[in-house]
Amino acid sequence: MPNAPDLEKLKSVLDGIATRYAGEAERGDVADYIPELADVSLNHFGIAVAPLQGAPLLAGDAEVAFSIQSISKVFGLTVALERVGATLWRRVGREPSGDPFNSIVQLESERGKPRNPFINPGAIVVADVILGNAKPGDPEEPVLDLCRYLAEDPSITVDEAVFQSEVATGHRNRALAYFMQAEGNLEGEVPEVVKSYFRQCSIAMSCRQLAMAGRFLAAGGQGAAADHAAVTPERARRINALMMTCGCYDASGEVAFRIGLPCKSGVGGGILAIAPGIAAIAAWCPGLDDKGNSRLALAAIEELSREMGWSVF
Repeated sequence: MPNAPDLEKLKSVLDGIATRYAGEAERGDVADYIPELADVSLNHFGIAVAPLQGAPLLAGDAEVAFSIQSISKVFGLTVALERVGATLWRRVGREPSGDPFNSIVQLESERGKPRNPFINPGAIVVADVILGNAKPGDPEEPVLDLCRYLAEDPSITVDEAVFQSEVATGHRNRALAYFMQAEGNLEGEVPEVVKSYFRQCSIAMSCRQLAMAGRFLAAGGQGAAADHAAVTPERARRINALMMTCGCYDASGEVAFRIGLPCKSGVGGGILAIAPGIAAIAAWCPGLDDKGNSRLALAAIEELSREMGWSVF
């Protein structure tokens, strides 16, 4: 569906969405199991679209930074594939889970191999792969480094308060890691691997920054990402495919049905969506639905894709 967007129409659609959603009463609930996220105001709503060429278009709270949480798994996967290529799939699957993102049930029945890299155990294995394949001179936090590079913004950082909150409460993730270690699918020390995972989840970005960082997937791996993280067109297609089938937890099929674009959500309330050949989209509202996806961010991207005629189908 490659086609340069009508920027005047796009800006009008974004402004209309932001105006309406600012007054929306049904906003979902914050992720209160992470104490720092429990304090974020439900009144926030932002959206940004980064076309392949030119500056991003913004509306609402698009310049307010938020914890990207599981959206970071897209960038973690990109780093891991750059380091080990297709051998990653020996340790992580590529199928939808159908279970909650932090479930241990499938992990037990499938002997410690996570179903995909976008559920928590899969992302923990990805973090283990990144740590275990670091070379001298590699950045200390390669996922953060990649986000800064792609967004063209060195000011992006880890929210230290969120990170400490995750360390204090992330017992289930440690349990998942120890189980995978017991099954022989975790090579590093669990505390260090989980710490690395928590730090990438605690990266804070605005909708503008996130849309810019995701633009390499809309561009099919062309441009800066090809040089910095060995992203080929084939690899970009495969990351997009995983976002489509696995990116919104056990609601991924419903999201694909409603929106028709690859999406990755995070419990911080953000969603990154990709319109291949056109643009990357980032929307944020902290309130989540019962599947852990932002209620209003999903609705906004659905409305935007319908109004602009963006769908891979």
